[in-house]
Amino acid sequence: QVQLVESGGGLVQAGGSLRLSCAASGRTFRAYGWFRQAPGKEREYVGGIGWSTGSTFYADSAKGRFTISRDNAKNTMYLQMNSLTPEDTAVYYCAAGALLGPGIEPDYWGQGTQVTVSS
Repeated sequence: QVQLVESGGGLVQAGGSLRLSCAASGRTFRAYGWFRQAPGKEREYVGGIGWSTGSTFYADSAKGRFTISRDNAKNTMYLQMNSLTPEDTAVYYCAAGALLGPGIEPDYWGQGTQVTVSS
């Protein structure tokens, strides 16, 4: 049974940082990624990582501020978020699936973790 469990969300002030984790179990996928969904908006891609290569891909909104990494031994992916703004407030989801260009085609989703950035 595939499970993706996010953690690390919370409340942070603008300009602050958070690190999200996604612990995966059940099987290994070729790619993992982060998505987010703000209130009233569609879910959007944040970035992803090729699991075997470690190659990372980012949406324009994440470039320069967010960093995705993984720990193969722990089957865990991370999202380091710096210089957060209130516009980053959203539920952040971990996903696993196949590489699709610079992104990921998700087969499985985590339950999400709330990130709230106060001004």
